[in-house]
Amino acid sequence: MKVLVIGGGAREHALCRSLSLDSDVNALYCAPGNAGIAEVAELRPVDPLDGAAVARLATELHADLVVVGPEAPLVAGVADAVRAAGIPVFGPSGEAAQLEGSKAFAKDVMAAAGVPTARSYVCTTPEEVDEALDAFGAPYVVKDDGLAAGKGVVVTDDRAAARAHALGCDRVVIEEFLDGPEVSLFAITDGVTVLPLQPAQDFKRALDGDAGPNTGGMGAYSPLPWADPKLVDEVMASVLQPTVDELRRRGTPFSGLLYAGLAITSRGTRVIEFNARFGDPETQVVLARLRTPLASVLLNSANGTLDTLPPLSWREDAAVTVVIASHNYPETPRTGDPITGLAEVAEMDAPHAYVLHAGTRSEGDEVVSAGGRVLSVTATGSDLAEARDRAYKAVARIGLDGSQYRTDIAAKASQQR
Repeated sequence: MKVLVIGGGAREHALCRSLSLDSDVNALYCAPGNAGIAEVAELRPVDPLDGAAVARLATELHADLVVVGPEAPLVAGVADAVRAAGIPVFGPSGEAAQLEGSKAFAKDVMAAAGVPTARSYVCTTPEEVDEALDAFGAPYVVKDDGLAAGKGVVVTDDRAAARAHALGCDRVVIEEFLDGPEVSLFAITDGVTVLPLQPAQDFKRALDGDAGPNTGGMGAYSPLPWADPKLVDEVMASVLQPTVDELRRRGTPFSGLLYAGLAITSRGTRVIEFNARFGDPETQVVLARLRTPLASVLLNSANGTLDTLPPLSWREDAAVTVVIASHNYPETPRTGDPITGLAEVAEMDAPHAYVLHAGTRSEGDEVVSAGGRVLSVTATGSDLAEARDRAYKAVARIGLDGSQYRTDIAAKASQQR
């Protein structure tokens, strides 16, 4: 099978790594890719937002499957262009991807499907913003209606900051604060059948102790020793299947990866948000635990035949990912700094610890930073404590001037049995 992955972040590196280990895959391409992905896939240049260009590239490569990784190309309809060229593609249509592209659309779908979520208001004027902030009170939760690369959500006790963020957006969703721990649950679907993956927890705040600004994610772990064993079945019945059924009822079937961000509140499980693709950094830990070869699952999703697959198989190992970010992330990050120690990590504890590239590029013989979140260090172990120890030992080998990372990823969970 020839597979083309679109994107160039840590999520796509994790996907390419898993696909490269799949015996069904005999040719693997990534466009545009990054310095790390080049070690497991052949890179090709393409504008990932240009559906016609992606479809042409897939046709030229005689791809049997195209996997569209990031949210922006999905919302832009890149998967539609590939499907129109007659090539199986893993990823929802542009219309269905509005589940992530528009918070207001997602709220409407959830209301129609009876999916439990936070009470909310959609606001377009300063007067509506003020009314919504007053109605819910602090902590204020303000979400840009559109895509914002993980930086469109503000959760704060500062009303002025919440209002300023709201007024800086064309349209915002202001909602009640949901108490309780957060969980990410992915599901692969073909628009009818839904296959849930294993749950993970990520860390959105930049600093230890969940302090600092929101980010795209500073680390993750799986499994969740504290979670109810019935959680996946509950979310399947109350969230994932009803959402897929509602989108199909509307004539916009969702085929691809449906990501539910959940809060386990005192009043039950509630949906915080939906994403229309694998999430970063949760993908890193979830795929590290998946035993079933990935390519056939993605192809069956693309072809509408997920119901023919046996249940997914999972490793007993735990997995932990720690993100290394550039100086000044998540504000304007510094780029162009050399990265050292990558070879040492590769030699240290493979295959139990490895580096996945996000914001990197090659300059001659060097790999340098090229974005806010630069690398993800992923490690597995017999339990979370061992996986966490391996991850942080690998992080200590990497040098990146001015870089930052959280030191408490999975710390509390690793102490639970």
